[in-house]
This record gives sequence, structure tokens and C-alpha cells, in this order.
Amino acid sequence: MGKIFSINCSSAKGVPKEQARKAVLVKDHGIKGDAHAGTPIRQVSLLDMESVRGQIADAKAKKAAVEIRPGVYAENITTEGIALAALKIGDKLRVGATAVLRISKIGKECHSRCAIYHQVGDCIMPKKGIFAEVVEGGEIAVGDTIEPC
Repeated sequence: MGKIFSINCSSAKGVPKEQARKAVLVKDHGIKGDAHAGTPIRQVSLLDMESVRGQIADAKAKKAAVEIRPGVYAENITTEGIALAALKIGDKLRVGATAVLRISKIGKECHSRCAIYHQVGDCIMPKKGIFAEVVEGGEIAVGDTIEPC
């Protein structure tokens, strides 16, 4: 069982997301108010904090002038303690008390290198990020559990 380390939202695409303490997952839509919500397959994006920490270490070693933090890769939910890489398309996750996500996509195409790639030399979202559809909605908060169901 893992937990939500960070919830990240933005009102525009193409920018790092800002951290929030709570959010509402809307069935068949995504996070209420997030710019990426409403897309059929990529309603919610997830990335594990363990990978983010690795990028933080790499950026420090390269003396990169960029702040690596949850949300900078435009992920909606940064997780901790759950092996996202072990999930397969169709697997379901219970998030918080009532929300359920179904994994819909593994990885992301990177058509043009993002700002993080140019500053650090790598972007982990195409390799480590996963996407999900909201099967059951509900309020989620930082610290809530996230586990296969």
C-alpha cells in the first residue's frame, strides 16, 4: 500500500503544476479544474516520488538551475510506496476512501523535448509516468492511501 505524496494541478497546459492539499476526482473526467482533465485516456497522471528524488539528485550533481519537485513533470498525483512500474493497463487503484482509477496508458510520447529535459538532460515522465481514467470519483488528499483493488 502506498500513499499520495503530492496532488498537483494547473489551469493551463504546458506548465508545471502547483501543489494542492486536496482535489476532487470526477468520474470519466479527471481532477476538477485541471487543464489535462477530460482527455479520454489521460484523465489523471501519476508519477512516483522515488523517481522524482532520483531526478533531484541528478539535477544537483549536474548543478542544474532548475527546481525539481512534485508537479514539475505535470503529473497530477505523486505517489510514494507503491510500485507504479508493476501496474498494467486495466489494473485498478483505490485512491482515498472512495475514488477508483483504472490504468489506461503507460508512459508518454515526448514529441519535443520539454524544458526539464533541456535543463537536466532527462525527463522521466515518458518512461516512468502512468495515466488513468477515473472509474469512481471522490475527494482525495495528500497522505491518503493508494493501493491496487
